[in-house]
Amino acid sequence: MKRASPSASFSGYIVQVLFQESVLKREIIYGLHAVQALLKSAPQRVIEIYLLQGRNDQRLQKIVNAAEINGIHCQQVGRAKLDDLVSDENHQGVIAICTPGETYDETWLFQFLENLREPAFLLILDGVTDPHNLGACMRSAEAAGVHAVIAPKDKSTGLTPVARKVACGAAEVLPFVPVTNLARTLKKLQELGVWLFGAAGEAEQSIYQSNLTGPVGILMGAEGDGLRRLTQDTCDHLMNIPMAGTVSSLNVSVATGICLFEAVRQRSVN
Repeated sequence: MKRASPSASFSGYIVQVLFQESVLKREIIYGLHAVQALLKSAPQRVIEIYLLQGRNDQRLQKIVNAAEINGIHCQQVGRAKLDDLVSDENHQGVIAICTPGETYDETWLFQFLENLREPAFLLILDGVTDPHNLGACMRSAEAAGVHAVIAPKDKSTGLTPVARKVACGAAEVLPFVPVTNLARTLKKLQELGVWLFGAAGEAEQSIYQSNLTGPVGILMGAEGDGLRRLTQDTCDHLMNIPMAGTVSSLNVSVATGICLFEAVRQRSVN
């Protein structure tokens, strides 16, 4: 029997590795809003869509119609397969297998801000580790018209499938920028003219006394601990959310929504 040449074996190995890498680089996006947003903003990323067998309601039909328009194959499968793909998370009967989306870094962020022709509006999350909270923050940020969401790479959650699902499509259209060194990034933002307002319960002025009309970055801290001391020290201003009841703090995603939309209110009247 003829033996394969070493070069042929090596070539076969390379093909196998490349194939495995291509499979590993695929992303899973699930949930009605998230998949709809993906089909609207970047249908070229979608490889295939899995639908819950037997479900034929109007909301799912919108996804089927959008997929057909873009030539994307939809396959009906049982609930067990869908549950297995997303580790029993609530997929709402639809999962999209897709290629990774665009990634953003500090270089992109600074260039974007230099070319921006309106006051920058940024959300900066310091150590948010719960993907549900990140997704909710992304959703509020997109609704408020934020240009980008920034977070440190370490000790923070990234855009996991759970975060994307909770974001209800916001993660597919709003740039999420993980940065290596948050303190250094904040300093650069200040050099670019961005004023940094950090939310802190001990702050002397409230969000309603803060001027959020210009180029601003609103900083929100981790669940429970709030902003780290170094982050607070870097901020230009600290502000609090006035509390009228006995509860001492709010969930970070709720607090984020309050701060962002106070900024929206101020920016709409100036």
